Amino acid sequence: MVIGCCFICVFAVLINKVSLQVTVKAVIGGSVLLPCSSTEHDLKPQDTDVHWRHNGSKLVYDIVKGEDSLQLQHPLYKNRAERLPDVYERGNFSIKLNNLTHTDAGKYTCIITHSSELQTVLLIINESTAGKESKSTDHENPEDETGSDSVETSLNWLFILLIVLSISILPIGCLIVYYCRREKKQALSFSSVLT
Repeated sequence: MVIGCCFICVFAVLINKVSLQVTVKAVIGGSVLLPCSSTEHDLKPQDTDVHWRHNGSKLVYDIVKGEDSLQLQHPLYKNRAERLPDVYERGNFSIKLNNLTHTDAGKYTCIITHSSELQTVLLIINESTAGKESKSTDHENPEDETGSDSVETSLNWLFILLIVLSISILPIGCLIVYYCRREKKQALSFSSVLT
């Protein structure tokens, strides 16, 4: 019983934290929508905090209790990142990033604190498609993206493997704790019988 409860609790927490990564492509100088939405339908904007980060550290955009909180925003995103307030009420916390540069490429993380959801978006920046030179660059990019996708897929599988291993090891730990407590109780009851 104890083992089953431990297993279910940890599995629920891990599943709630797991999210698949979305890949979005854009061009230099353009704009891109970085998607993020909650699976919970009863979220109230005034009770929900949303934090957008780039490559794990740069603060892109924060929404605290339904209001923009941009005091600590990284200078690279000043006047370039914006939220979409008309869809915010429906649990859509996507942001738009304008005037893209090569430095904008990478992994963006959207953390919805009220529901403990974490979503990631991989942004790939391509050269502008305005001239013939950029067309030849576009032919080279799919190979690069395929390599990036295979690394991403490998990392996703590694993460899933780690979750499966932790889930399978957890019941063993629960069993050990359960039997240790049981042995301790039996030893205490035996010593009280002797006295």
